[in-house]
Amino acid sequence: MGILSWIVFGAIAGWIASMIVGRSDQQGCLMNIVVGIIGAALGGWIMSFFTGVSVTGFNLTSFIVAILGAVVLLAIVNLIFGRKK
Repeated sequence: MGILSWIVFGAIAGWIASMIVGRSDQQGCLMNIVVGIIGAALGGWIMSFFTGVSVTGFNLTSFIVAILGAVVLLAIVNLIFGRKK
């Protein structure tokens, strides 16, 4: 995927993950992109580690893995830094 695709993919995945975790009011668009891209990498690594299947391309499976990775990332951030209200 090109860089623009990664940005759009990361923004949407990060935004959905932040709504699931309840941090959508605390992070902006740039943070959603960062969380989505790092979450996609984390989710892909977790998926390949546990299932041995690599996820590539811009498809529904990759999107779900990116959201799950972003949720895991946000959960770890909440554990380390606490949840600010």
